[in-house]
Amino acid sequence: MSSLPPEIEPRRIRAKAWFEDLQTRICATLETLEAEASDALYPGDPGRFDMRPWTRETGTGGGTGGHLRGRLFEKVGVHTSSAIAKFSPEMAATMPGADKDPSYVSASISLIVHPMSPRVPTVHMNTRFLSTAESWFGGGADLTPMLAEQRSQDAPDAVQFHAAMKVACDPFDPEWYAKYKAWCDEYFYLPHRQEMRGIGGIFYDRHNSGDFERDFAFTQAVGEAFLDIYPKIVRAHMNEPWTEAERAEQLVRRGRYVEFNLLYDRGTMFGLKAGGNIETILSSMPPMVAWT
Repeated sequence: MSSLPPEIEPRRIRAKAWFEDLQTRICATLETLEAEASDALYPGDPGRFDMRPWTRETGTGGGTGGHLRGRLFEKVGVHTSSAIAKFSPEMAATMPGADKDPSYVSASISLIVHPMSPRVPTVHMNTRFLSTAESWFGGGADLTPMLAEQRSQDAPDAVQFHAAMKVACDPFDPEWYAKYKAWCDEYFYLPHRQEMRGIGGIFYDRHNSGDFERDFAFTQAVGEAFLDIYPKIVRAHMNEPWTEAERAEQLVRRGRYVEFNLLYDRGTMFGLKAGGNIETILSSMPPMVAWT
């Protein structure tokens, strides 16, 4: 269907398998946290993931959306997707290598976690492999505390989260953490409010060092770092009681999340324009939100 280099499809298959394995492990960990949560604070049965396979309407491929509505986690989406398709002329004009051939392959994992407790931070993570005539990885992870007292860069959760991302970066290049932290701060910013969405993390796109194995290993390290640090942050806060005022603050802060995702998020725009699954793309929207 295309003139893409012959090594690209085996690479997509490897990336797809890795992302699907990571999805399985993340879902199992979040279900464990659901079961561990305090019955007094979180009455009812622990939530379980509803795994929903889907198929692309254009090209070939699809994915599996993992959806959870629980007691500790009010709404979670952990999704994988892959594709062998062609960009529209509009999209091809924005993608490296697509001017030569609009064909592309992709594989990805993307997740969003909206906890019930305002004391447990919201988190987002995604990593992806995409190839036209050129190939690259992209993704990252960022943390969004809901309460003002938790949103400083020297708050314990922020320090731990950034330390985990630095550990993921440093074995590959000691300059990547600072570079991708700064990119995250710039990207997850709401210019109309002149404020960051959260406390950041790392963000990278069109990452191609010229060594596929090194770049793939780096992307895997980012996924493993997320799986290690976020459960620790959840366990540190999930059994802390909260007030109605803190819940109200959480709902307003979630409004910032909606504003960013609908106004500025390139992943949301890409997914909608590339014929992705609307249910998984828009699962990043919080279940309850407020504006004042």
